[in-house]
Amino acid sequence: MLKINDIGPQHYRDAMAHFAGHVHVVTTDGPGGKRGATVIAACSVSDTPPTLLVCLNRENVKNEAFIKNGRFALNTLASDQEAVSVGFSGVTGLPVEERFALAEWDVISTGAPALKGALAVFDCEIIDSKDLATHRVLFGKVTGLRIGDNLRPLIYHNRGYHFL
Repeated sequence: MLKINDIGPQHYRDAMAHFAGHVHVVTTDGPGGKRGATVIAACSVSDTPPTLLVCLNRENVKNEAFIKNGRFALNTLASDQEAVSVGFSGVTGLPVEERFALAEWDVISTGAPALKGALAVFDCEIIDSKDLATHRVLFGKVTGLRIGDNLRPLIYHNRGYHFL
C-alpha cells in the first residue's frame, strides 16, 4: 500500500483511476453553437425539483457553448455505445459534425441533442454554475426525460471501458 502526503496531479489521477464511473455524453445546441463532450463527473443533486450536476473542463474554451446556450442534455451511455464515448472524448480529434454523425439524435424539451438508444437522457436548463480549479460545475433543472431500455451500462474504470 502506497501512502502519499504530497498529493501532486499525477498521484491524484492515479488514485481517481480506481474510481469507477458511468460514462455520459453531455450535449448542447443553440446560439453558442453545437457541442458535446464525454464525462464521468455527473450526478443527481435533488429529485424535488429534479436537478443534476455535470463537471466540464473550463480550460477548453469550446465548453463555453454550454453556458452561452443555457441548456444541456446528459446522455447516459449503454455498453454498445463505446464508440460514441470515444468520439466525444476528444482523443480522436473529430470535428463536431463527425462526432454527432456517430449516432442518431433528436430533441426532448430544451433543444439540446438527445441520444437515441441511451439508457437515459436528462434534458436540462442551466440554473447555476460554479467555477472551481480547472472545472465548471453546471447545475441543471431537468425539464425533459427519456428512459431507454434497461441495457448494460458503459463504465469507465482504471483508464478503460467496462460493462456491468
